[in-house]
Parts: sequence; structure tokens; C-alpha cells
Amino acid sequence: MKIVSAEEMREIDRATTQRFGIPSLELMEHAGAAVADFVLSHYGSARTITVLCGKGNNGGDGFVAARILHQAGREVSVVLLAEPGEVRGDAAEMLHRLPIAPQLVRTSAELQGDAVQRLLRADLVLDAVLGTGFKAPATGLYEELIAAVNAGSGLVVAVDIPSGAEADATSELSGPMRADAIVTFTAPRPVHLFGSLTSGHTIVAAIGSPAEAVVSLLRLSVTTPQDMSPFLAPRAREANKGSYGHVLVIGGAVGKAGAAAMAGFAALRAGAGLATVATPKSVQPTVAGFHPELMTEPLEETEIGTLSLRGLEYGGIERIIEAKTVLAVGPGISRHPETTQLVRTLLARTKTPMVLDADGLNAFAEDPEKLTGEGRLLVITPHPGEMARLLNCTIAEVQSDRLRVARAFAAKHHCIVVLKGHRTLIVSSEGEAWVNPTGNAGMATGGTGDVLTGMIAGCMAQFRDRTFDATVLAVYLHGLAGDIACNRVGEKSLVATDLIGAMAEAIMTTQRDAAGDRVEFHA
Repeated sequence: MKIVSAEEMREIDRATTQRFGIPSLELMEHAGAAVADFVLSHYGSARTITVLCGKGNNGGDGFVAARILHQAGREVSVVLLAEPGEVRGDAAEMLHRLPIAPQLVRTSAELQGDAVQRLLRADLVLDAVLGTGFKAPATGLYEELIAAVNAGSGLVVAVDIPSGAEADATSELSGPMRADAIVTFTAPRPVHLFGSLTSGHTIVAAIGSPAEAVVSLLRLSVTTPQDMSPFLAPRAREANKGSYGHVLVIGGAVGKAGAAAMAGFAALRAGAGLATVATPKSVQPTVAGFHPELMTEPLEETEIGTLSLRGLEYGGIERIIEAKTVLAVGPGISRHPETTQLVRTLLARTKTPMVLDADGLNAFAEDPEKLTGEGRLLVITPHPGEMARLLNCTIAEVQSDRLRVARAFAAKHHCIVVLKGHRTLIVSSEGEAWVNPTGNAGMATGGTGDVLTGMIAGCMAQFRDRTFDATVLAVYLHGLAGDIACNRVGEKSLVATDLIGAMAEAIMTTQRDAAGDRVEFHA
């Protein structure tokens, strides 16, 4: 699903009306109905509801929601932060249709009055005051209203965007009205993904704009089940294991056998036909015992049990790489100097598509110019610390503008960058970027990155001519598996193998959700 700017959203609405003949009043009716439906389905126990409305179209959506909730039997009050005569256009028509006389608030004294303060203590407050055209910061009466609502303890649902938030922001904000959930329309804006605006759901509801009207120049999208459904279609009846590729994981070391084993088995769970783990010979029995479906290859090792350069002698590793579809290099590989040189040599010599992770990335920290996918397919999966080492900067600098950092690195190094973290970014060398909405803080535990590496390799092996899409798919399923596992065991108890166990359900859940007509993601 495309992410659009505030100006693009206005153009989408104009195009919907002018080019496709859908009346703007109908769009507003659908928007308000989507908000009311969400409230009724998720907050059915809310008896008293106060709808805060501004004078613009955001307020118009609020008037529609108030009318529908009133008709549904809820005790609804409307607070209008303007004179009725200041409300124009479609919003004015929806105000005219409102069966409830609004409580007018035009001054600080009126806001502080007992009647309004009582309304702000309703079971649920709908925030339809400031829309996507707002430019921060909120001042005057709006600032006071935001502070008053934020000081309360009731539920708050934002209509389109929390008041005080700026639609095009790409970082966390301070100052907007709090929100327990957000219902937005047609397509999300950047702040919905990056602004940490809500502790709960963000719903993207379709209100009638045709897909052809949704144009975005941001080259930024959020992954949805609908986007991924083409990759989860039933397999051909005549398919065999060779149809879905053979992943080779090169990794592991004494004490870190599990990383390579998890990567290999994750590749299988993601759908690869075959998976082999090439690992130091003293580690090979441990990896082989992880799961019977995994094949293994023993490699020469250093004196401390890491991969040795001697593995390249007489074409050893090259022989193993032959006929493999994708390489996954790095899980549990260690930073031994000889192992580091082995990784660099492999990247330089082989043209087999490669996923590079963990200490496979750290092998290039002192000479990042040699980390390049030019002339080959390369996916790298750094967390912020690894990216900071590659850029010789601080983690704070990486995190301050993750999208710019990922795009610049992908372009310069001719690779796909998966910059891990909250709202993991998947960026192509051409600058196309996807934001992943799945995942949770429980995944901040050892081994989840190794699982992701295996999943990316497994998806790449199946969709060999669509590497970027395969990477987006793997990241989405990885996060969703983490969410499913977290629901089972909780954040604190979550471990990496829980994700592998939840992967089948993640795939089936995505297949099921692809049939829906709305998108939902969580904080």
C-alpha cells in the first residue's frame, strides 16, 4: 500500500471527485461511517461519546461519525471549536444533517467551563479537530484542548490523524493529542508509520477512491497482506523441491551453532525446497541434530572453531556453492580475522545471490567500500549498530533519519538494505522503500535476526526474478510470526525459535487477511 504525503492525499480526493465522478460528500460520508463502525466494533461498551470537531473536513468526518453513533443508540455529544458559520463546504452540509446541537467552544474560558470539561470525561473521545493539512505546532485554543484531553484517562480515537500531528513527519513527535487508535482513509501518511502516534490500532479504511487515483511520489509503501497475496498462492501440482530453490547457509562457529541452524531451518519454513548449512566441521554434528530436514556440509576451521580460509583450497566452498540458488552468509560466523577474510573473498568471487548478515556485515566495517552488490544480487540486513559501523557514525545518527540513511547506502553499494528495528525498512538500490508494520519489542532477543536471514534467503530462492518483493515478503512474515509468538508466550519469554514455530500460522494469516478491504497495523 502506497504511503502518500498530505498534498498527495488532497490531490487523490480531488481526482476521485473530478476524474472518477465520486462526489466529495459521498467520500466524507464513507469516512465518517468507517470511524463509527470501528468504534462500534472495538469499543461497544463505551456508553458516552464526545466528538471533538474542527471547522474543516476533519470536523465533517466527525459530524458524520457522531450522527451514525447517535443513530446506533450511543449517548453522543459534539463539541465544535468554531462558530457554525465558519464551517464551509461538505463539512457544513454534514453539520446541517447532525441531529445533535453542538456545544460551541471558541475561547479558553468556554473550554474550561464545567459543561465542556464534563464532556471531555466521556467514556470515549473522538478527535476530529485538526486534519492532515495542519502544520505543527498547535497553539492557542487547540493547544489547550490537546493538553486537556491528554490529561484525561478515557479512550481517545483519532479521525484520520491525531490533532497536533504533522502528516509528513518521519520521526516520533511530541505534542499531538494522544490516541488509543486511529482510523485514517485511503492511504496512510508518513507520520502514521513513523510518528508513534498511538498505542493501539491504526486502521486504513477504503472510502471509495479508485486505486488509479492513489499516486505517490514518495516511493514509499507500507506492506499489507493484499500486497503479499500473489506470493502466497497455491503451488503448482507438478512442482517439486527443485522448483523452490536450494539455500546454502554459510555460518556457525563453536558456541554459535544455533545461529546457522536456525537460519537454515527458517529458510525451509519460509518455503525453500532445500536448505544446507555449511559450517565448521566440529560444529557440523550439532547443526545436523537441530532438525532432520537440514542438510549440512563440514568446512575447515580455525584453531578456535570458526570458518577458515583453508575452506577455499582446491575449490572446496566453491564446489558446495555450485547449483545453490541463494547464499545466506553470516549467522554465528564470528569476527576471527581469517573468517572475516573468507567472507570478503566469497563476496568478491561468487555471483550467486547473497544475503549478508551479522558478522558477515562486520567483516566489511573497516573497509565498507568493498561491500557492494554491483553485478550481482545482494541483500544486507543490518541492525542500527551494524549500520553505524559500516558508516563510521553513531547509532543515534542512523536512527535520526533511518529512511535517508538506508536509501543512501543502498544506492551507493548497489544492494537491497533491510534496516532492522521498529518499522524495519526495506530499500532497493533505486530508492524504492517499504515500511514493515509487523513485529514487536519481544523480538529484541538473540537469534531473531538469524531467523530473518534464513527467511529472506528462503523467499528469494522461490521468487528468483523478484528479489526485492521476496525480501519485503520475508520481513513481513518474520514480524507477523513474532507477533503471533508474542501473543502465545508474551514479550519477555519470546525466543527466536518461537518465530519458526509460528511461521506457518503467519503465512496462513496473511493469506486470510489478504481478502479484507481494510488495512490494520499496530504500534
